[in-house]
Amino acid sequence: MPASVRTESLPERLRGLPPAIARGCRVLVLGSFPSQASLAARQYYAHPQNRFWTIMGEILASDLRALPYRRRIAAVNAAGIGIWDVYASCLREGSLDAAIREPAFNDFASIRRRAPGIARVCMNGATAGRALRHLEALGFETRVLPSTSPANASQSLEFKLARWREALQ
Repeated sequence: MPASVRTESLPERLRGLPPAIARGCRVLVLGSFPSQASLAARQYYAHPQNRFWTIMGEILASDLRALPYRRRIAAVNAAGIGIWDVYASCLREGSLDAAIREPAFNDFASIRRRAPGIARVCMNGATAGRALRHLEALGFETRVLPSTSPANASQSLEFKLARWREALQ
């Protein structure tokens, strides 16, 4: 191959996780896109340093981190909370939101069919918050909450918990 021809491997398009939304949910939490750890485990918020399950456990007064994943999802859904992501797919190297390229939105119109009682959508961090206007145009009340990601270490757990508790209760 001539030296002037450069070959680079293009990153594979990543696909997100299916929604964890029960018919009776009234609030939907949207992350941006699953981390590498979450994609590998096929579980939302699988990175051990992500504070999502800690915060949800405090709000629901249950040690969700100690439960198997399916029971975590069942407990959150039973409390009227669904989980999904803003992006269905994207190109990304690593797990940082800043590395997301060519994202494709999830089908937010399908939320009403899955769970007609969802009125509020809470975005987990600023990247997820980029979908705010789109979701408001669909008639949802929206809130952007502090990211539970380990990359957002500048805010204390207490600060995050207070904002999340206010939005989910």
